[in-house]
Amino acid sequence: MISSFFPQLATFAFGPQTIAIALATPLVFLLGCVAPRLSTLRPALLALAPLPALAASILAADSGPLVLDQTLFPAIFVLDPPGALLLGASALLWIAAGAYAIAAMRAQLENAWFASCWLLTLLGNVGVFLAADLASFYLSFALVSLPAYALFLGRQGVRDEVGRLYFSVALLGEALLIVAFAGLALGAPDRSLVIADGVATLAASPWRDVTIGLLIAGFGTKIGLLPFHVWMPSTYRTAPTPVAALLSGASVNAGVIGLLRFLPWDVGIPAWGNALVILGMFGAFYGVAIGLTQRDAKVVLAYSSVSQMGLVAATVGKGLIVGNGAAADAAALYAAHHCLAKGGLFLGIGVVASAALGRRTWLILLVALLALSLAGLPPTGGVIAKLALKEPLGAGLVGALSILSAIATTLLMLLFVAMLRRLPPSHEEGPTPGFIGPWLVVTIASVAVPAVYLLETMPAVFAQLLDYQLLWKFLWPVMAGAILAAISWRWINRLPHAPEGDIAVLLQRAARKLNSVGAYVSGSEQALQEWPVAAAMLIAIVVTLAGAGFLER
Repeated sequence: MISSFFPQLATFAFGPQTIAIALATPLVFLLGCVAPRLSTLRPALLALAPLPALAASILAADSGPLVLDQTLFPAIFVLDPPGALLLGASALLWIAAGAYAIAAMRAQLENAWFASCWLLTLLGNVGVFLAADLASFYLSFALVSLPAYALFLGRQGVRDEVGRLYFSVALLGEALLIVAFAGLALGAPDRSLVIADGVATLAASPWRDVTIGLLIAGFGTKIGLLPFHVWMPSTYRTAPTPVAALLSGASVNAGVIGLLRFLPWDVGIPAWGNALVILGMFGAFYGVAIGLTQRDAKVVLAYSSVSQMGLVAATVGKGLIVGNGAAADAAALYAAHHCLAKGGLFLGIGVVASAALGRRTWLILLVALLALSLAGLPPTGGVIAKLALKEPLGAGLVGALSILSAIATTLLMLLFVAMLRRLPPSHEEGPTPGFIGPWLVVTIASVAVPAVYLLETMPAVFAQLLDYQLLWKFLWPVMAGAILAAISWRWINRLPHAPEGDIAVLLQRAARKLNSVGAYVSGSEQALQEWPVAAAMLIAIVVTLAGAGFLER
């Protein structure tokens, strides 16, 4: 945004101060949430906490860094255009999910432990889009992952099978990234912790390939890149509706911004670029294939995320092959739309479920349009997101596969819509404004945000939306997917059910027989000791969570 139209106003009035307020608000509200006398105010605080982050995404892009000089390390925060876009979309979803949660799960929001974990996860989610140094980013990324388990499983949930799987993948991602970040810092001038310094010298680093591989794997655990997607289905199914919306939209974007910010875009790296393309396109179809065998609407959406994030990874890979920075902007726009659309679909499940059987028609129709936007249905925000991917993916094999993936996505989303129609009828009069209002806001934003961003940053591309021949190229795959769904409907319903988590289930028995876990933990512990900043970050998270739990008692 607005900062590009009013650069002086944004720099002097809405610069680093806005970034500081966006980061400070969740911390200040956290102090309010742990006060027992303010328990009834906690739900409102959770819904209001992301507002400064939304303001920062509009007013503080490219406004200059916020530098916090500390004894331990200098923390640097800055907002570039991809970060501003993803922060804005994520903040909108956090606000909507908070408002929805007030109507759906107010008692949990009034719980000090739950409210503290909510705000800590929000703080991390804001921080990853702003952090410009390794230590701050690592802390923020850890906060996105670690406190979130309490949001869907409760305080004792980590002992549950779902919690163990989620926590294991989250810790694996943290372990991979800490080694990658150490490699970046070692190769940077004067071992600088500034991300840009490490990335600038990464191409010439002797540890380049190892570091890039670790970065892709570490951030891949968050976006659901195969084979690290196994935590998504069971986690999304278990989570309350607003929490599932946040995990599937805002939290996944933490992995996207990591790929965009840490990979070098000024030089081509074909080996890793091709690897990302292969993994991404395989995931795009694998997610649909396994999703078609599912019988739970939330699990179907989880596998849809695996598919959509596969397209993001393939776009990043195509850009990495030739050093095309425009691919990063396209991937950010696609991820921002996915954030809002997927969050809206999860909220839509709750909205439809709360409506009586005879009052669902128009609700399901709107949810269906939102679902098909993931396939690029004109004139939804999905066609804008697909249009942004057109140039980086190209017209070759990968471009053709992206068209086939749109057909497959249509098939999967129509299965999801059919499941909504079969939800048990509600005895209520209809969804309350607390349910339907946040859902409508996210649904409208899924069109408005991509349109405004594309108009501002790529006006020439935006003008292509007026070309009816081009729009037909996005429309026919959706129509083909709908026809395929009608033809194969009975066959799809007879597919054998694949267990959620798929390959994780197959590997569980083998994993129990391995004795290398102890050695892995020992090696990770040694790595933490060799980088005291990262160890301090993890300790701070544990102490904060423990303190919140103690105050609740």
